[in-house]
Amino acid sequence: MTPTASLSLQAMKFAISYSTASLGLDPDRMVVYAQHAEACGFEALYMPEHIALYRGAMLGSMELPTDLAVVDPLDALGFVAAATSRILLGTGVLLVPYQHPVVLAKRLATVDVLSRGRMRLLTVGLGSLPGEATAVGVDFRTRGRRADEAIDVLRLLWSGGAEGVSFHGEFFDVDDLCIFPKPHDATTLPIHVGGSSRAAARRAGRRGDGYFPGGMLTPEERVAQLELARSEAAAAGRDPAALEYTRWSSIAMTRERAETLAAEGVTRVVVNVTSTDPTEQQDEMSALAQRFGLTEV
Repeated sequence: MTPTASLSLQAMKFAISYSTASLGLDPDRMVVYAQHAEACGFEALYMPEHIALYRGAMLGSMELPTDLAVVDPLDALGFVAAATSRILLGTGVLLVPYQHPVVLAKRLATVDVLSRGRMRLLTVGLGSLPGEATAVGVDFRTRGRRADEAIDVLRLLWSGGAEGVSFHGEFFDVDDLCIFPKPHDATTLPIHVGGSSRAAARRAGRRGDGYFPGGMLTPEERVAQLELARSEAAAAGRDPAALEYTRWSSIAMTRERAETLAAEGVTRVVVNVTSTDPTEQQDEMSALAQRFGLTEV
């Protein structure tokens, strides 16, 4: 291992995902899962979002079951926050074009304040199901532009004072608007951008605090998208080096695999448990924590 790779690996952060669609809706089980992840030293707990499903909804080549139980991630993360004390809260991804940014700004700030500053790994995406957009009255073809405006409105509302802020865009229009409370000891919340397209990489560079691409990309496309995100950040007058780079990985990943990811510029990995048994899930978390020296668990 080269000295550069060693330093990068030491700085890498590890997070874990919880999906009610695969792990269930039992609130006690969710709390125990989050508490063990926190005890193991995982940086964050991520939760996904689907607002609504319908017959024929396809994720790639797979049809999604219509009875797939996906909870609202912000409500669920707020619930988890009440039972934990350190673990950060993340979304992977929140479908920002389908949310009104005024309402979303209030909800996110509320979770952040009540968790004492832990709503800090918000990752937003566009969504890939046309019927989901139709269900909430959004033109699927406009979701990219809506997302861009929503991100701008969120940041504007969080940073604004008692005198109010105004925004006049294609989709959102507010005058002298005030949103309180603000995020905990901050004037904004970090916003990471998720997706598997070059448009997502450009959005991350122009507006995001990080980029979280999907899992089904070739190595060459990953390199191209990261370079694109960084070049867009520079063109927008932002620091490309400050852009965090998050990737999915296996909970059984080896140190060699982690070193490879670190060499590719990855700053954070998010993993999923593979077992459906709660005890075995905890064993998987503990094994990763011990392998990478997160804690003494």
